[in-house]
Amino acid sequence: MILVTGATGTIGSALVRALLTRGEEVTAMTRDPAKVARRPGLTATTEIGKADAIFLLAPPGPGIPASDRAMLRAAQAAGIPRVVKLSAIGTPDSGTRRAEPGDPTTMPGGWHLPGESAVRDSGLAWTILRPTTFASNTYAWVADIRAGRPIANVYGDGKQGVVDPEDVAAVAAEALIGAEHDGRTYTLTGPDLLSVPDQAAQLAEVLGTEVTTVDVPPEQARATFPPAIADVAMAGAALVRRGGNAVVTGDVAGVLGRPPGTFRAWAEANRGRFLT
Repeated sequence: MILVTGATGTIGSALVRALLTRGEEVTAMTRDPAKVARRPGLTATTEIGKADAIFLLAPPGPGIPASDRAMLRAAQAAGIPRVVKLSAIGTPDSGTRRAEPGDPTTMPGGWHLPGESAVRDSGLAWTILRPTTFASNTYAWVADIRAGRPIANVYGDGKQGVVDPEDVAAVAAEALIGAEHDGRTYTLTGPDLLSVPDQAAQLAEVLGTEVTTVDVPPEQARATFPPAIADVAMAGAALVRRGGNAVVTGDVAGVLGRPPGTFRAWAEANRGRFLT
């Protein structure tokens, strides 16, 4: 039995599908079990209970450390022997802190540092996954694409190794099921470095419609984020603009035995979400 927290989100729902496809029994943990469609091998819950492994996914934001620790304590109390934590690219290694512009502890990954440390010190078998930006983040562009408006771009020409969420879920499934990934930290990326204009150009070709971008100054972009995350969001955007997240790794291929999916392939598979 695998317990998946955040089971109705982008990665959680993909992971549930991946595990069920492999014949695993899955318990989906979510605040609203009614949102979990009933399928053979799948149950839903609002609490952490007995399982063979747990996928630890905290809601995004500054509450990540407290959420990670609380869920980890509950997993330990339930006797769950294995944990796979979804972290984020750029999370500094334990004990590392650099007080300089672009300090990774001021980035979104910095929210995950306490949780990563707690997982490593938990006494459980553990794996940590640090994905980069998801291809599915471009769903935020749907309204603008349908209205013919340019996509607001706070990242300039900065490139990132955009990853398919299905690949992140597939790696998580492997780590939850087998012991060969215990004690490993994987940085998960796609195969190509892409800027926002690059993604827009590929989407335009796939959708057969014009998709343009417009650069948004940082001071203007700040107002679009909730105050609680604005500082971290803008620090992350600045990091990308200066090339600090231009990272591609072989970790997806190393775990799955195949290359990671491209952004174009993801866009083709999800074309309908942008057009209807």
